[in-house]
Amino acid sequence: MTDLLEVRDLTVHFDTEAGLVEAVDGVTFNVRSGEILGVVGESGSGKSVTALALLRLIRPPGRIVQGAVRFEGTDLVGLSEDEMRAVRGTRIAMVFQSPRTALNPVLTVGRQISRLFELHQGASRAEGRTRTIGMLKLVGISEPERRARQYAHQLSGGMCQRVMIAMALATSPRLLLADEPTTGLDVSIAAQILELLRDLGRRTGASILLITHDLGVVAEVCDRVAVMHAGQIVEVGAVRAIFARPLHPYTQALVRSIPRIDRDVTMEPIPGMVPSLLAPPPGCRYADRCPRVLDVCRRDRPAPRAAAPDQEVACHAAEVEDAPARG
Repeated sequence: MTDLLEVRDLTVHFDTEAGLVEAVDGVTFNVRSGEILGVVGESGSGKSVTALALLRLIRPPGRIVQGAVRFEGTDLVGLSEDEMRAVRGTRIAMVFQSPRTALNPVLTVGRQISRLFELHQGASRAEGRTRTIGMLKLVGISEPERRARQYAHQLSGGMCQRVMIAMALATSPRLLLADEPTTGLDVSIAAQILELLRDLGRRTGASILLITHDLGVVAEVCDRVAVMHAGQIVEVGAVRAIFARPLHPYTQALVRSIPRIDRDVTMEPIPGMVPSLLAPPPGCRYADRCPRVLDVCRRDRPAPRAAAPDQEVACHAAEVEDAPARG
């Protein structure tokens, strides 16, 4: 399977009154054609900033310090703003986590979708309306003709999210960035949205980068997962491998924190707090929370190393050769 997106050493800083915030630090990962890659971690781990950086949507006081974002062989970091506009919304689209605030409150949802066809594909207004109805049907919205005439405040949270997905897919992007797409939705609606994303990915052939704090979501819909902690990726691998044999202590803690109803297992919260990114520790950023910390962990940042054909871990203490299996 070929790589659609290759991210190498992506680093994003924010200049604030309190000091320099190292929000994303040397992040490296890839998204393969046709796959769903989950990016998981606690709030503040840098997931959303990473997604915004991929689309060059970081604005002052934030800035991309270094790194490469190669999409279909082209480094997006080196493109002009006009060239990036040709990529955003057409070849790469994004579903934001707060659909009500992302949608324009003074335009009908149908008009917002129709404008995408008109601006990016040269469709007439009438053709845009027709194709809009088709997109609303595709994402499972009932009575699409009536819903297209409504405004965001007249729709439920689940419908607003479906509209956002319809907008994202309107121009047939190769890559869809979904940032916490089920935030604020009840469990049943969230499950429908996740199933919709998985189904649309299969039907359209688009790759999906799914950002979430919920490993349960990752287990349900993703092919591979990248685990982020304090602005860094600490483990990457196939979903089955990560759940069966998590190697990084942080990944193991995330897995232990998942509620289980199939066995008598006490849910374990992760101790401590994510370190401040104003002055992060020089070595491993998980060292102060890690039960297996070594002296080298506090001194040197661990480099990623292969643990299996499709699994990498950045940890000095990880037992790559004989890590215990987990059920």
